[in-house]
Amino acid sequence: MTHAIRIHEPGGPEALSFDQIDLNDPKENEVQIRFKAIGLNFIDCYHRSGLYPVPALPHTIGMEGAGVIEALGSNVTEFSVGQRVCIGAALGCYTEVGNFDQNVVVPLPDEIEFETAAAMMLKGMTAHYLLRRIYKVTEKDTILFHAAAGGVGSIATQWAKSLGTTVIGTVGSLDKAKLAKEQGCDFPILYREENFTDRVQDITNGEGVPVVYDSIGAATFEGSLDCLRPLGMMVTYGNATGPVPDFSPALLAQKGSLFITRPSLMHYVAKREDLLWAANDLFDVVKSGAVQIHVNQTYDLKDAAQAHRDLEDRKTTGSTILIP
Repeated sequence: MTHAIRIHEPGGPEALSFDQIDLNDPKENEVQIRFKAIGLNFIDCYHRSGLYPVPALPHTIGMEGAGVIEALGSNVTEFSVGQRVCIGAALGCYTEVGNFDQNVVVPLPDEIEFETAAAMMLKGMTAHYLLRRIYKVTEKDTILFHAAAGGVGSIATQWAKSLGTTVIGTVGSLDKAKLAKEQGCDFPILYREENFTDRVQDITNGEGVPVVYDSIGAATFEGSLDCLRPLGMMVTYGNATGPVPDFSPALLAQKGSLFITRPSLMHYVAKREDLLWAANDLFDVVKSGAVQIHVNQTYDLKDAAQAHRDLEDRKTTGSTILIP
């Protein structure tokens, strides 16, 4: 028996249920992990609400965590019992102990603590594909990153700065602006007090930016497009304020022959080699000190509902973890 946070039907934070469940032995290609720490992400809220449907109900949610292997399936050869491992892109992590296909599991370097790994895997690998694959930022670029003090934003801002990039970031408060600045954001914009589109145009002398990373969705979509220079790239990778509105592709031509993409981490790490590439690049920048992982909130796993409320109310900064 083990305990897990499951949803029995979609809904608000109250839909999260701390259940005692039976756990089978791992299947032939699975490893059994006892989690030491679990990450909290906005995608967890999307799974809980039904915006991103889960395969079946009831279902354990959660996409990242770190712990120790307790048992192996008969076909597993890459891992061993007692090994430190982590997960950054697989459902089922809101649990004390769980079984996972070996292909989604990543060996965890000894230099990185469980809490740090749980706080960074999904968010850090998201930052990797945003900055290194969708649009490969360089020291010549000035970029706009929404929610610069959030989980992905905190990591991506530091990573971009380590590459010499100039970062403009939107934040919701003076405290978050200070935090973003400390993490390398050159121009924090208080979006509740300033028009971020006008401010970006001021900062770039009317040229706009080559890329916008937008996890906010409906509230910022049109303004984000207006921050782009001709041939710019709009990356809409989340929708904290709801899905972006329907639009005609002709709008992209009118605003400068823009490009737009709606990526998902799961597609970028679907191949084992891509997963290991993203994870090892992330480990390298963290071990070097170029990116520091800030765990600013910690909750017991049984209190996941309150963690969801605080995340959705934008009361959190940096990363949040759940402790089983």
